[in-house]
Amino acid sequence: MKKYIILISSFCMQLCLGATYSWSVFVAPLKSYLNISQAMAQMPFSIFYFVFPFTMIFSGFILNKIGPRKSAVIGGILFGSGWMVSYFGGQNYLFTIIGNGFLAGFGAGLAYIVPISTCIKWFPKNKGLVTGFAVAGFGGGAALVSQIAGFMVKSHSPFYTLFFLGVIFTIITVLSGINMTNPPSYKGESKTERLFDLSILRDKIFWILYFAMFAGLAAGFAVNGNLKELYHTSTVAIGVFSVSMFAIMNAAGRIIWGAIFDKVKSSTAIMINLFFQVIVLALAKFILKSDYSLVIFAAIVGFNYGGVLVLYAGSTARIWGAASMGKIYGLLFSSNIPGAVAPLYAGFVYDKYHSFNIALFTIAILMFAAVLLIYVNRENIDKGVAEEIR
Repeated sequence: MKKYIILISSFCMQLCLGATYSWSVFVAPLKSYLNISQAMAQMPFSIFYFVFPFTMIFSGFILNKIGPRKSAVIGGILFGSGWMVSYFGGQNYLFTIIGNGFLAGFGAGLAYIVPISTCIKWFPKNKGLVTGFAVAGFGGGAALVSQIAGFMVKSHSPFYTLFFLGVIFTIITVLSGINMTNPPSYKGESKTERLFDLSILRDKIFWILYFAMFAGLAAGFAVNGNLKELYHTSTVAIGVFSVSMFAIMNAAGRIIWGAIFDKVKSSTAIMINLFFQVIVLALAKFILKSDYSLVIFAAIVGFNYGGVLVLYAGSTARIWGAASMGKIYGLLFSSNIPGAVAPLYAGFVYDKYHSFNIALFTIAILMFAAVLLIYVNRENIDKGVAEEIR
C-alpha cells in the first residue's frame, strides 16, 4: 500500500503547488484595489514562473542529497509562506511580488520534482500514467482555488484571500511531504555527484525538447494568465468558470496524455499535442465570439497544456533513465523561464491593441516550428522506446 499512499500524497501536494494557475482570478481585484495595469497585475504570476523553473535546475541535486521527504516539506513551507507574505501587499505591492513570485516560486521548485521522481521510481512500468496522475493536482488545484478565491474576493480583499490560502497550503504540503520516500530497492545517486552536471547541454535532442516544451508552455501561460480578459464582454462569473474549466481540463489532460504516452512513441505524442494547440490558438480570433466559446476555448487549451507537463517528463525518463529525472528534467523544466514571458507579452499586446490575437498567433507559429523540429528528429527521440510501449 505504500506506493499508493505516496501517489495520493503526490496528488495532494501538487493540488496546492498548482494554485498559482488560478492567478487570473486575482488580476481584476488587484487592478481595482491598487489601480495598476494588466501587465503589473501579472507580475507575481510571471516571476513565479521564472523562479519556479530556475530553482528546479538545482532542485534535483538537492533532492538526491537530502531525500524526497525533506525536499517536499521545506518546499511546501516556503510555498505556503509566500502566499501568506502576500497579505502585506495591500500596503506595498512589492510584498505580493516577493511572496507569490519569489518565495512561492522557490518553494514550488524544491517540491514539484519530488512527486514526479518518486512516483516514477515506484511505478517504473507506467511512467506516463503515474506522472500524469501525480501532477494532475497541479492543474486541478487551480479549479478548486479559483472557486474559493472567486467567492472570497467578493467580500474580502485579495490580500486576505491570499493569506488564508497560504495557511491551508502549508498544512497540506507538509503533511503530504512527510510520506515522500524512495522504494527500498532504490540505491540513490553517486556520492560524488556535482551540483551542476551540464554535459546534457551538448545533446541536440535535449535542446529540441527544450524548445518544444517552451512553446507549449508559452501557449498555456499566455491563455491562463489572461483568461478572464480574452473575451472582453464576458461576465465575472463566466471568467471565473473559464479559469476553473481550464484547470479541470488541465488536470484531466495530464492523466489522459499520460495514458496516451504509455501507448505511443514520444515524438508522436508530442507532435499531436503541439499541433492541436497550434490550431486552437491560430483560430482564436474566430473562436472567441461569446461567453460559451470562451469556456470551450479554455477547456481545449487547458487539456492540451496539461499534456506538456507529462509528455516531456516521460520522455526524459525514457531517453535518459529514471535515475536522471531530477537533474535532466530539472534543466528541461527551465524552459518555463522563457515561457514565463508569455503572459507579460500578451498583457503588453493587450494594453496597446486591446486584443490578444497577435500574441496568440505568434505563439502558434512557435509551436508549429517545434512540430517540424520534432518530426525531423523523431528517430533519435524515439531510440529505445519501442520495447517499452509494446
